[in-house]
Amino acid sequence: MTTLPTQPVSRRRFLVASGLVSAAVCLRPGRLFAEAEGPVPSFRAAAAAAKITVQPVRGKVSMVVGSGGNIGVLTGRDGKLLIDAGITGSRPGITAALASLGAEPVRHLVNTHWHFDHTDGNEWLHAVGAEITAHENTRKHLSEATRVEGWKHTFPPSPAGALPTTVFAQEHTLALNGEKIALKYYTPAHTDTDIAVRFTNTDILQTGDTWWNGHYPFIDQSTGGSIDGMIRATEVNLSKVGPDTLIIPGHGPVGKRNDLVEFRDMLVAVRAKVAVLKQQGRTLAEVVAARPTAAHDAKWGGFVVDGSTFASLVYADV
Repeated sequence: MTTLPTQPVSRRRFLVASGLVSAAVCLRPGRLFAEAEGPVPSFRAAAAAAKITVQPVRGKVSMVVGSGGNIGVLTGRDGKLLIDAGITGSRPGITAALASLGAEPVRHLVNTHWHFDHTDGNEWLHAVGAEITAHENTRKHLSEATRVEGWKHTFPPSPAGALPTTVFAQEHTLALNGEKIALKYYTPAHTDTDIAVRFTNTDILQTGDTWWNGHYPFIDQSTGGSIDGMIRATEVNLSKVGPDTLIIPGHGPVGKRNDLVEFRDMLVAVRAKVAVLKQQGRTLAEVVAARPTAAHDAKWGGFVVDGSTFASLVYADV
């Protein structure tokens, strides 16, 4: 088995790899969420211009980086399995990346949750042969107009070809390419649609956006997300991994258990500080001004969610 090196990846390097560098350069972290039109148009434009790259993870599993959320890929004689679909504007780059991994067609796609940077490519991937599996709430949100207030954006219903063809409530299992893939619902965390994807034989966990490696996470309170849910999901993730497990996050580089522990500790610490300030009767503006994330901003605040934005998200929940 080959193992992806786990050396730290700089924020600058990751922003370039993720295809969001143009948005991050033009707009300071967090300012994306202050723009009148919200961040979605910026993300779509960046994805269309992004360089898509492939990183080996372990065994037959790779990670395609550059189009919104990370895309896991399992290759083999049963055809390719993709975990998440990226943004449609990146289709040429994703297609080339997949071709570099072998001639097998795409036969299966799993959505870790409903957000557009993980599902926007559903329609074209289904058109080339992928059966789509997701939590039942993912199909629900994609089937109807869904508002994400934090992004100032209402997503219209997705076309029929983009909707999951297989849905489940709690657990589902796939057996492909000599690998057992276990899918399990978290309960509401980042959204109310999040699932964990476990490659059992190769000891890889893909977490979707319940983990942003090295970055403050966005929490979608419009569709069931909360800081407490994120903490619970992180504890679940920690219970699933050992010292040799490789973890593919929704955003950021592949990591290991210690990275996930740091993320959990940051979430707990920020929640506690914001909760104390709110219990003292502080307004949102006063809490943000108190900078409850200050001790963590250098490590976690360099992507699209800065400390002020993250403090605001936490304030709404505690």
